[in-house]
Amino acid sequence: MKTADAIAALRAHADPAKASEMHRYHKVDRPYLGVANPVIDTLVKDWRADTDLDARLALARGLWKSNIHEARIAAAKLLTQARIRPDDSAVWDLIVSWVPDFDAWAIADHVSIAGQKRLVADPARLDQVAAWTTSDHMWARRAALVMTLPWTKQNNPKPAELAVRARVLDWAATYVTDHDRFIQKAVAWWLRELSKHDPDRVRGFLETHGATMKPAAAKEAKAHLTP
Repeated sequence: MKTADAIAALRAHADPAKASEMHRYHKVDRPYLGVANPVIDTLVKDWRADTDLDARLALARGLWKSNIHEARIAAAKLLTQARIRPDDSAVWDLIVSWVPDFDAWAIADHVSIAGQKRLVADPARLDQVAAWTTSDHMWARRAALVMTLPWTKQNNPKPAELAVRARVLDWAATYVTDHDRFIQKAVAWWLRELSKHDPDRVRGFLETHGATMKPAAAKEAKAHLTP
């Protein structure tokens, strides 16, 4: 599958009216086609089935380089897979190379979902993510929390998983004074998800840092906590 053919397939489903709405919503100047996510999912499923890993990586690079909103979403979806063999550094390195380009939540979140899979496959990659937490790029700092959301979900975490959970909460603690709404929402998101499985840890975090957070973010973090 060539990049030009993949983009043509996306364009075949374009909706100019929806594209204009998406441009206004995302507030980032780039081409929008107005293609719905389920359509992208179907196209990507076919592309993945027809290509080996090297070809998929090449297609993902080309789609990302196009800067088209839906093409970047498709690039991320191409790399979203729990098991990739061989799981060498190629997929992870490509995902990491996109982080400096993040400028809108939808693209950042789709790439972060792909990143989640690769981090779970090899948690040693968290050392690389740690560097993002002090980046000048807000979207990189946010990605550090979004990509580590899988560690909020274990009911009976192993010691290594508990260590990651504690590590990410330490990152979140450094974010609470940053009142950028995307950072605050990311902290609240991580805490809210963790509260479903480890409510005491979330209560402890909020007791220490809740007053520093924006009130709306602190409220969201408490959404699943019982009084």
